[in-house]
Amino acid sequence: MNYKEFKKKYAASGTDISRDVFVKNQAVMRIKKEKTAVINLNKIFTAVFSITYNKGYQAMSMRDLSLKTGMSLGALYAYFPGKDELLAIMQTQAQAMVKGTLEEFSSAQKNPLEKLRAVIKAHIFLSELFRPWFYFTFMEARNLTPKGFDAVKSIEEHTQKIISDILIEGEETGVFKPGKHDLTACMIKAMQQEWYLKRWKYTKQKISVDQFTDHVLDIVEGFCRVAE
Repeated sequence: MNYKEFKKKYAASGTDISRDVFVKNQAVMRIKKEKTAVINLNKIFTAVFSITYNKGYQAMSMRDLSLKTGMSLGALYAYFPGKDELLAIMQTQAQAMVKGTLEEFSSAQKNPLEKLRAVIKAHIFLSELFRPWFYFTFMEARNLTPKGFDAVKSIEEHTQKIISDILIEGEETGVFKPGKHDLTACMIKAMQQEWYLKRWKYTKQKISVDQFTDHVLDIVEGFCRVAE
C-alpha cells in the first residue's frame, strides 16, 4: 500500500471530520441542522489552524476566530462554550481518528509483520492527509485542561499499545526479537511524528511520504525482525 492507495481507501475529507465532530457532540451544540453545522465547523477548524500556526492557541481570541470565520461571537458559542471546550473537541477528534484508523488497518492483517507495516504506514499516511490536525494537536496539547489532557493521553497510550501488542505477538510467534516493546513502540511513534513536525527537512531533501515511510519500515524491521 502506497500513499495514493491509502488516500483512495480512506477517502475522508475535512467535511467528513466536521460531520463526525457534529454527530459526537450534537447533544451539547445549539445547532440542529447537520448541513449548516458541518459547513460552519469546517470553517472554524480551518480558521483555528490558520490563526494558531501564526500566533498559537493561547494567544488566539474568540474575536480572532469570529473575524477569520466571518461568524458572530454568538454563532460561535452555539458550537462550544469557550476555547477550552473547542480545544478538547479538536484534540479528542484527532486522537480518535488515529485510534480508529490504526485499529482498522491492524485488524485487516493476520500476521504480526504485516500488522506492524500496516499501522506504521496508516499513521504516517493519515498525518500526511490531515497534517494541520496532527500538527495542531501535537503543538497545543500543553494548553488542555487537566481533564482534557488525561483524555487525550489515554487515547495516545492506546495507540502506542496497538504497536507494542503487535511486537509482543510477533515475539511470541518468532517473527520479532525479544525486547523492550513498550520503549520500541515509543520510538516508532516518535519517528512517525517526525514527518509532520519537521517536514521542512524532508522537503529540502525531496523525500516523498512514500520514501519516508519505507525508510522508517526498513529501520523498524531491521531492529525488530528475527534474522531469516
